[in-house]
Amino acid sequence: MRMSVPAAAAALVAGLAVPAVPALTSVTAAHAAAVFVELNPSTVPAGEDLSLRASCADNLKPATVTAEPIGEVTVQPEFGFLTATVPVPSDTDPGDYPVALRCPDGGGNATATLHVVARVEPARGPATGGGGTASDATGPILIGGGLAAIAAGLTLAFASFRRRRAG
Repeated sequence: MRMSVPAAAAALVAGLAVPAVPALTSVTAAHAAAVFVELNPSTVPAGEDLSLRASCADNLKPATVTAEPIGEVTVQPEFGFLTATVPVPSDTDPGDYPVALRCPDGGGNATATLHVVARVEPARGPATGGGGTASDATGPILIGGGLAAIAAGLTLAFASFRRRRAG
């Protein structure tokens, strides 16, 4: 039996498309939901706030994030993710700390690393010469000089105005 060229082409396309439909419509568990935990910032000075953002297979239930410096924190559903903000205690030693996400109902686990750095407070501002290093005795001198310059300018303006009228 002979087939026409258009009929053969249609059969070929249908033969290729039918097996591809289940592959395109099925969603595997790995692609359905990504399980992760993010730290923002991942490097934080001791005493600063840390934002947590996580995702489980089901982001409608709270999950638990655990790390040595912050303890056990419950991340709550918000805008399709699990979020929380927690302070890193100011007495935390600098170092790297593992952070673990534990999803409810066996929905998966994820890890990240929190980098805590020492908090450094500068003793004073940089010596740029713009007032930070100036002594307090220069203020009255600058004010007096400015007032003297204004007075001299007014005197010259007055003298110039009188000369024009007289001449």
